[in-house]
Amino acid sequence: MMVQRQSRAPRRILRRPRRLTMPPLPPRERPATAAGPSGEAALRRASRRVIDLRKATKIYDTGTIHVPALRGISLVVDRGDFVAIMGSSGSGKSTLMNIIGCLDVPTSGEYLLDGVDVASMDEDDLSDLRNRKIGFIFQSFNLVARTSALANVELPLAYAGLPREERRSRAVHALVQVGMRDRLHHAPSELSGGQQQRVAVARALVTNPSLILADEPTGNLDSHATNDVLAIFHRLHREGRTVVLITHEPDVAAHARRVIRLADGRIVSDEQSSPDGEATPPPTTTTPQADTPLN
Repeated sequence: MMVQRQSRAPRRILRRPRRLTMPPLPPRERPATAAGPSGEAALRRASRRVIDLRKATKIYDTGTIHVPALRGISLVVDRGDFVAIMGSSGSGKSTLMNIIGCLDVPTSGEYLLDGVDVASMDEDDLSDLRNRKIGFIFQSFNLVARTSALANVELPLAYAGLPREERRSRAVHALVQVGMRDRLHHAPSELSGGQQQRVAVARALVTNPSLILADEPTGNLDSHATNDVLAIFHRLHREGRTVVLITHEPDVAAHARRVIRLADGRIVSDEQSSPDGEATPPPTTTTPQADTPLN
């Protein structure tokens, strides 16, 4: 009598989480330069660019119609710049923020974040890149309830696989930077709105990212807390951080060194403050005005 062999279910291979390499605390990382005078000059110019968006379009396909959200936008933001992006509802402002933050990809065009081309990356690599290169700050704070300020700030470092001691040290340092030394162990419910946003800023800073991306960070704050948060952004700018601020409030945008306005998926103005306070167009940004043909 033949005994039939019972087939085994295939083993599931679990993927071990990747441990990311976090940049050290300031002084900030500096890219290596290529050999030769011309190569060094070209690389220096490229290394200044934290955001390099080239003829980017975004078209949403609903099945029956094509909805263009971005129409051939080109945008360069250099290291250490402080930029505000403004626009009314439907201007493409949120779509642009999602692409800059690697939460979405353009339909066509190129996007280099701190010299890294994101077009060919899969979801895992994009997630790793976001965690290393971008510090997000949101209007609604997005803190974990019933968790201390310190633990909230440690979260990005925990995702990156850093040891507990290093996580704790860096989180404390970030909270001290934003004036929260005496609130390390307070839960979000024990903090004011302004204090919660300071914790969110500390969480964005803790990985020492190339870009601070803030989406309406003062939208839920009173005037006093708004001034406190904007003062932190000014200090970060003076320290050489790159800050991009998404806002609909002109008085908040006025704090930036450069203000970009969107309408109908295009950049309609791009001005920066000169030393005498007058607005002048920045020389590094091009904004094609031609419509992108839709298929």
